[in-house]
Amino acid sequence: MLEERESKEPAMNPFQKNESKETLFSPVSTEEMLPGPPSPPKKSTPKLFGSSYPLSIAFIVVNEFCERFSYYGMKAVLTLYFLYFLHWNEDTSTSVYHAFSSLCYFTPILGAAIADSWLGKFKTIIYLSLVYVLGHVFKSLGAIPILGGKMLHTILSLVGLSLIALGTGGIKPCVAAFGGDQFEEEHAEARTRYFSVFYLSINAGSLISTFITPMLRGDVKCFGEDCYALAFGIPGLLMVLALVVFAMGSKMYRKPAPEGNIVAQVTKCIWFAICNRFRNRSEDIPKRQHWLDWAAEKYPKHLVMDVKALTRILFLYIPLPMFWALLDQQGSRWTLQANKMNGNLGFFVLQPDQMQVLNPFLVLVFIPLFDLVIYRLISKCGVNFSSLRKMAVGMILACLAFAVAALVEIKINGMIHPQPASQEIFLQILNLADGEIEVTVRGNRNNPLLVESISSFQNTTHYSKLRLETKSQDLHFHLKYNNLSVHNEYSVEEKNCYQLVVHENGESLSSMLVKDTGIKPAHGMTAIRFINTLHKDMNISLDADAPLSVGKDYGVSEYRTVQRGKYPAVHCEMEDNVFSLNLGQLDFGTTYLFVITNITNRGLQVWKAEDIPANKLSIAWQLPQYVLVTAAEVMFSVTGLEFSYSQAPSSMKSVLQAAWLLTVAVGNIIVLIVAQFSGLVQWAEFVLFSCLLLVVCLIFSVMGYYYVPLKSEGIHEATDKQIPHIQGNMINLETKNTRL
Repeated sequence: MLEERESKEPAMNPFQKNESKETLFSPVSTEEMLPGPPSPPKKSTPKLFGSSYPLSIAFIVVNEFCERFSYYGMKAVLTLYFLYFLHWNEDTSTSVYHAFSSLCYFTPILGAAIADSWLGKFKTIIYLSLVYVLGHVFKSLGAIPILGGKMLHTILSLVGLSLIALGTGGIKPCVAAFGGDQFEEEHAEARTRYFSVFYLSINAGSLISTFITPMLRGDVKCFGEDCYALAFGIPGLLMVLALVVFAMGSKMYRKPAPEGNIVAQVTKCIWFAICNRFRNRSEDIPKRQHWLDWAAEKYPKHLVMDVKALTRILFLYIPLPMFWALLDQQGSRWTLQANKMNGNLGFFVLQPDQMQVLNPFLVLVFIPLFDLVIYRLISKCGVNFSSLRKMAVGMILACLAFAVAALVEIKINGMIHPQPASQEIFLQILNLADGEIEVTVRGNRNNPLLVESISSFQNTTHYSKLRLETKSQDLHFHLKYNNLSVHNEYSVEEKNCYQLVVHENGESLSSMLVKDTGIKPAHGMTAIRFINTLHKDMNISLDADAPLSVGKDYGVSEYRTVQRGKYPAVHCEMEDNVFSLNLGQLDFGTTYLFVITNITNRGLQVWKAEDIPANKLSIAWQLPQYVLVTAAEVMFSVTGLEFSYSQAPSSMKSVLQAAWLLTVAVGNIIVLIVAQFSGLVQWAEFVLFSCLLLVVCLIFSVMGYYYVPLKSEGIHEATDKQIPHIQGNMINLETKNTRL
C-alpha cells in the first residue's frame, strides 16, 4: 500500500523549492532516487534439510536459545543475590533489580541505531555479544566470596549488570530481524514460521534456565554457602556458546548494508514540526489541519503521513507502563514473597526463585488455549472482543493477581510468631539435666504463675504466657530434681520472651534465664544459636562471616541468621581440637537451639530444638496469582503488539517496537520509585499497585472507546487534506535557517 501511494504523489513538497541544503532531509521517496547499476545475481543460500529454510537460520535460533538462557538464568537469582550475598535490604534489592530491567529496555534504541546507521546487524550482534560476555565475567567474579570484600563485590556486580544490559538490549532488536533477512522474498511463508520457532526458542531458554539456575544456587554449596558464582557462571558460559554458534554461521549469512535509522528520522520529523509551528505562530500565517503538517517544508509527504498514523498509536501507549510495573515484579517482590513460604512440595523442594518458571511454562500453554478455544468461544457467543477490550481485560486480570498476592502476604504475616502484650512475658523451659524436673514460678505475692514438669532434653516449641503485675518485676523459680530443691530469683521485663535453661552442676542443679528473640526470622531465613556444655571455648564457622563464638560451661551464643538448607558438616574449632557438627536440615523461617554435648562412648553430639516452628504456608499458594498474571500477559502483550502493527504503516514497525520496549522500561522505573519512597508494608504495596492499574485501566478504556480503528487499506490512503493550499508570499515562514 505504501508503494502504491508513493507512486501517485509528487516527489517533493512545493515549500522545499527555495530551501537551502541545511534544511533538506536525506531519506527521500523512491521517485527521487537516481537509477543505480544493476544488482549482481544473488547467490543461492544452502537450505536446511532440503526445506525452504536457509541453513543459517539454525545458527540464529540456537544463538537465541543460548542468549535467553543466559539472560533469564542470571536474572532468576539476581534478587536473592542482592539480598543474601550483598546483604542489601528488600527495597534496595527491588530497586536495583528494576533499574537493571529498565536499562535492558532502554538500550535496544541504541542497538537499533548502531545497526541501522553504522555497523549493520551482523557486526552489531558480534560486538555487543562480546560486551555481553564481559558483563557475565564481571558478574561471576562479583559472586566469589574470597575475592575482595563487599565493596569490590558491589562494584563488580554493578559494572557487570551495566555491560549485560548494554549487550542484551543492544542485540535484542537485531537478532530476530537478522533472521528474517536470511529469507528470499518468495519464501515469505517460511519466514512467518521462522518467527514462531524463534519465539519458541526464547520461551524454551527462559523455561529451562529459570528452573536450573536456582538449583545451581541453592543445591550446590561453594565457599561454605549458596553458590551464586556457579549460578552466574553457567549463564555466562551459555552466552559464550551463543556467540561462538552465531559466529560459526558467518559465511552463510546474508548481511544487508545499514539502511538508516527510521527511529531517528521520526524523532527529527516530530521535533521539526514542533519547532516550525512555534516559529510560525503569527496570526497572519494560515493554520494547518494537523500539527505534523508543519514538517512538510522539510520532510517527504509520505513520511509525514506515516508519522501521523504512528502518533495515534503512541497516544494509546501512554497508560501502558503501569501494566509492566506489575508484570515485572515476578522476579523481585513475588520472589521475596516466595522466600517467606515453605517450598517443600513433598516430592520436591522448590527454591523461591524457581517459582518464576511458571510464567514461561504457562505462556506456552495459554497462547494456543486462548487463540484456539477461549477467543473462538467468545466470538461464537456474538461478543465483539476487540483488541483494545482484550488489553483492558488483561489489565483487570493483573489487578486481580496483585490482589491475590496481597491476600497471600496477609496470610504469611498472620503466621508470624505471637508477641507478648503489655505486662506479659513468654517463658520456655529447657531441661538439660539427666532426669525430669518440676518447675514452679511465683510472683511477688507468692502466687503461682506456672507449674510444669519437663523431661530431660524435651523438645518443646510452645511458650507459656505469664502475666506481670508491673512492667518489670522479680520472679521466683522453684526447681525440684530427684531429691534436690533449688530456688532462684530473676528479674524480667514486659513484652519479652525468655528461656530458662536448667542443667546439672556437679551434684547440684543450676539454671540461667536467657532472653529469647521471640521473632520469626524474616525472608524465610533460619535463626540459630548454640549452648556449649563443654569445658572449653568454641568457634563455629557457619558461612563466610566471622565465626560464632560460644563460651565454655553452658555458654550461650548470639543468634546467627543463615539460609535454609542442609548443613551436614559445620566446621568447629576448640583450643586443641577441630571437628564438624551435623546440624541437619534447617527449615524455612525456623529458630533453632543447638546444645553441644559430650556423651560417653559417642563423642561430641549436637541436640537440636525448635524454638519457633517453620513456615507452614506452602509456596503452592502462589500458583493462582501466577495463573492470573500470565493470562493477563497473553491478553495484553500479544494482543497489544498485534493491534499496534495492524494500525501503523509498514515503515513505522521498528518505531513501534522501540516505543513498546520503552513502555516496559518506564514500568520498571515506576516500581523503582514506589519501592524506594512508598514506605508501605508489602501487602499494602501490592494493593497500591492493584488500585493504580485499575485506575489506569479505566483511563485506557475511555481512550479506547473514542479510538477509531483504521482498516488496513486506509492506513496508507492518500489524502488531499494534509496541507491547506496557501496563497501569497511565503517569506514569513521561518524554515530556511532551521538547524537540528
